[in-house]
Parts: sequence; structure tokens; C-alpha cells
Amino acid sequence: MSTRALKDALVLGSGPGALSIAAALAIENLDVEILSEQSPEEPWPFTYGIWGEEVDELGLSHLLEHRWVNTISYFGEGDKDPNSKKNEITKHNRDYGLFDKNKLQAYWLEQCNNAEIEWHKGSAVNLETNQLISTVKTSNGKELNARVVIDATGYKPVFIKSPNQGPVAVQTCYGIVGEFSAPPVEKGQFVLMDYRCDHLNPEERKEAPTFLYAMDMGNGKFFLEETSLGLFPPVSLDELKRRLEKRLETRGLEIKSLDHEEHGSYLPMNMPIPYLTQPVLGFGGSAGMVHPASGYMVGSLLRRAPKVAKALSLAMKDPKASSASLAKKGWQTLWPSELRRKQAIYKFGLEKLMRFEENLLRGFFIEFFSLPNKQWYGFLTNTLSLKELISAMWKMFRKSPWTIKQGLMNMHGRELYLLFKALLVNNK
Repeated sequence: MSTRALKDALVLGSGPGALSIAAALAIENLDVEILSEQSPEEPWPFTYGIWGEEVDELGLSHLLEHRWVNTISYFGEGDKDPNSKKNEITKHNRDYGLFDKNKLQAYWLEQCNNAEIEWHKGSAVNLETNQLISTVKTSNGKELNARVVIDATGYKPVFIKSPNQGPVAVQTCYGIVGEFSAPPVEKGQFVLMDYRCDHLNPEERKEAPTFLYAMDMGNGKFFLEETSLGLFPPVSLDELKRRLEKRLETRGLEIKSLDHEEHGSYLPMNMPIPYLTQPVLGFGGSAGMVHPASGYMVGSLLRRAPKVAKALSLAMKDPKASSASLAKKGWQTLWPSELRRKQAIYKFGLEKLMRFEENLLRGFFIEFFSLPNKQWYGFLTNTLSLKELISAMWKMFRKSPWTIKQGLMNMHGRELYLLFKALLVNNK
């Protein structure tokens, strides 16, 4: 065994999940170090959105790069005539923000640097847990010792083990930032979902539905992203690019200049919650923290990291606490039974939506966003209690037309299993 000083926690990874939990642990005055293949200062490639109220409650609105008051969606069929009722707007009456990802990264890095967290370059290749100590062997031949190891290496974690619950639905997207021959959205406008499909022929409409996520970035620049909410097998990036180009062509829009092409990400939407008794703790994507209903995670990282760090700090006051017991305490805090039940309900909803045809999916979202503002917002941010979540879902079911009720009641796959999970949650 190495003679290095024993750290309280070793965090694996350098993305949002890793930095958020490392910073939270540092605030608790724990002795932390980071192991990652890339420097924690390496720029992040993706964009991160969040609702205005959500970031305001966290006191972090200063980390936003853009904020929109005019937030809308389109769930009609669409028509080339802009005055057609098929282009009716759903107004969300809520602010939406886009993080300045460099500021968000710097926010967590500053907390880590103030605590003088040591960073090691390399990857973890082996983990040994021996009562009070966990030892990670690195690709560089080092041995790093800590009371608890936190694997925050993303959707393909190094050490985290999870049950096999079948295919994982994947959200895919293809986006561009640039100038166009005419504004693709109104000045100062954010479009959460544009499901209009008049640019597709009847055969294409039978295929997996996709929507446009779009925003005015100011100074004549716009961000447009064709997105598949979640599907297995996933919609390919080539198909998303083709659909976005066809959408623009139908609306008579040409790209004048292209500043950035975002080939998007393959975001697992319904990953299983890992085994909660394993002697290594997960956080972020590795811990299944992506919201199955929206694909969002940053708000959850910001809310849940301090709770997990506080629980670990209290547990570590016992010098005889084993690595396995510390990890278990972290898992219990990260995934209490209510959150696990809610996660199963969200996965049930995604399972249903993956099977909806284009017209049924548009109808579903019309009903969903006609719920009271607080209910649909709480659903998408995962801030409703279990009781409130069930109430919102029941209210929507009651007021929905029969076609949507039927779509929600028909069981074709894992729906019954997921409902069972919502009712009976275990700790494994």
C-alpha cells in the first residue's frame, strides 16, 4: 500500500458532476483530490439550460450567459401560412436561461482551488476497498488512497455497477449557431419545443418525431437544434441534420454564416439507478441523475451535491466508518426512496412517449403545458413531491382526450415493471 496521506474523498472525473461534488465536499472542509484524464480546466463542449426560477432559487443567475422572458413552444401541425391556426403558440410565461458554461465551470473550480484540491492526470484502472481505506490504482502507476471514492466519470462509469433493465433511451441532437437570411425565431425569443412537422412528407411523419429547440442569441445570431426527445435505437445525427436543413428550406431560410456546429450528444435518458450497496459512490451521469422527462441535470447537481457532501462530512466524524459505510450513506442521501419512486414514474412516462406517433405526441404536450404553471414546471425540474407529482399526472390524465388516455393506458413494454418499481422500491 502507498504511504501517501489518506484523503477523505477521491473524485474521478472532470465534468460538471465531478466538479460540483468536489466543490461541495471542499465547502465541508473535507480533504479531497481529483483524478481525471482531462484537466478540470479543459473547456466543456456542450451547452446547459435551466429555468429562470430554478437558477434564481439557487442564487446563481449571475452565471447565465442569456436569459429569455419570451419563452414559447409550437405543438400544432404547422403550415406555411404564418397566420394559420396550425402555428398556434403555447406561451410558457416563465424565464429560461442558458449558462455561460465557462462561468459555471469557473464557479466550481474556484471553490476547488480555494480548498487547494490536488488534481492527478490519468485514469482509474483498479479499485480495492479494505475496511477503512479505498485504493485506486491509476494508469500512471500511482496508488491514491481515500476514505471514499466518488465515480463521476459520466454515462460510462469506471467502477459503478448498475442493474440491466433493458435498452436505454437516448436523446440526440444536432445544432448550429449562425446568421440566417431571415430571423428563424423572433427577436428575444426562446423556443423550447417546435414540433411543427409541415416540412415532412407523410412517410417521414410515421418515423420518430423530432422537434426544434431554438433561441435568439443576440447580435443577429441564432442557435437552432433539431432534437429527438428520447428513443431506442436513437435517431442518428445525420438524420437530425437532414431534418433541420429541410425545416429551414421549407421556411425559406438560408444559412448566411455558420459560427458553430454542435454535433450534439448521446444523452442516456432512462439509465437505471445504480446498486446502492456498492462500496464506491457515484454522482452525476454515472449515478443515473439525468432527468428522464427532460434530459436536464445541472439543476439537480447544484441542489443535491451539498446534501451528499454534508451527509458524508457527518458520517466521517466517525473515524472507524468504513469506505463501504460511507459510500452507502452517500447513496442513501442521493437516492432516498421518494426520489427513486419519482424516477420510476418519470421513466414510465418516457416509456409511453417513446411509443407515441407524431400527432399523439403533439397532443400530449398541448395537454401537459395546459397544466397549472407550477405543476408542469415542477415536473420538468423534479422539484415536486411524490404526492404532488402523482396529483399532476392524474389531473392531466383526467382532462386529456380519449386518444391520449388510450395511449397512456396501453401497455406494450416495460411500463408495468416501472409502475411496480414506483410502488415497491428496494435498496439494491
